Amino acid sequence: MRCTNGLPDKQTVGYTLLELVAISGELPANQLCRLPGGDSYKLNVVRALKSQKLLRTYYRDGVRGYRLTASAKKALCRDVPERFSFSLSGSAETNLVKSEITRRLRLHRVAEATLTMKNAGVLIFRDEKPDVFSPEWEKTDSLSITAPAFYTSREIKEMGTVFAKIRGARSVGVLLTPADVFVVYDLGNSLMKWEYKSEMRTKALMKTVLCRERLPHQYPPEAVQGLLLADSMEQAYDILKENEGRQYFILDGNYEHFYFLTNDRKGERLLSLLCSRALTEQLTDILYADLYECDFAGNLECDAADRDGEPVLLSFFCDLPRIKRFDTALQLQNKCGTLICFDSQREALERYCSDRVKFQTIDFEKWERSFFE
Repeated sequence: MRCTNGLPDKQTVGYTLLELVAISGELPANQLCRLPGGDSYKLNVVRALKSQKLLRTYYRDGVRGYRLTASAKKALCRDVPERFSFSLSGSAETNLVKSEITRRLRLHRVAEATLTMKNAGVLIFRDEKPDVFSPEWEKTDSLSITAPAFYTSREIKEMGTVFAKIRGARSVGVLLTPADVFVVYDLGNSLMKWEYKSEMRTKALMKTVLCRERLPHQYPPEAVQGLLLADSMEQAYDILKENEGRQYFILDGNYEHFYFLTNDRKGERLLSLLCSRALTEQLTDILYADLYECDFAGNLECDAADRDGEPVLLSFFCDLPRIKRFDTALQLQNKCGTLICFDSQREALERYCSDRVKFQTIDFEKWERSFFE
């Protein structure tokens, strides 16, 4: 049913779909399954939006995506200009979407990450979050990030010439929580070739802009961490194996933490956990109940010890550099240890780790019911 402004009613899947396409430029068609509702219902929603001349399918180079029509753009900008005008006006890349496959795939990666953020309860719309990267920023100690918010790479580059230095960087955006800064990458369904210097400049700029200039009262320099999104845990295995060294950027220690989450319901739940220090502490307290303090004199990175005094690593966020360091240290020191992760993460991590690592898993379904229902 349409409102008087020619758009579907708000709080409907139809309106949500238009919102996501609006801020993404082009939403990959395979992401439709991640919206609420049954598959047949959502296909009917798409058909209805097309019949109302609000949505169209763009197919080229074997890649299918959804784009807005001109009338949909005008209606959305009239409806909530503070939310959509940035994406749907002028020469914005999300307004004048190019046909080149490389540009489209870049938009698709940003769109996929944005959808993961939205499904995890992270703020994604400009009118809902502080305008941290505004070029007209005025320094104030009163403004803080009070709820998790995601800023796409395009929003970040709004600052101007300073971000010309990170041209070529693969980051899709930055996630800000009340306690942490996560530089976000999305692999989609394949690994990527890293532009090492550009990625390090991205990290340095986040430290400068957020930790020193704009929100120093909230973020210390060590708050900047890495977050990697991908379509499956198989890619975590490929990264840990280093694929001829091409994934060294993730594992070289420049980010103390580089977390790996999947673009699906399980990854979304873990992202909600990552965004909440309270929920994370609740889970770690449960796990620590059966563990003991450890002291390995700094020679082995771990979080606790089991009843036999062997080291234990908590890795339910799949922190790839820590996993690699833990496994390497056990082999070098001829020790055994336990890695605690979710059951859905085990297969890929177990294939990578040596036989020095034992696994203890958390039942995802039981944990989800306990924490979110």
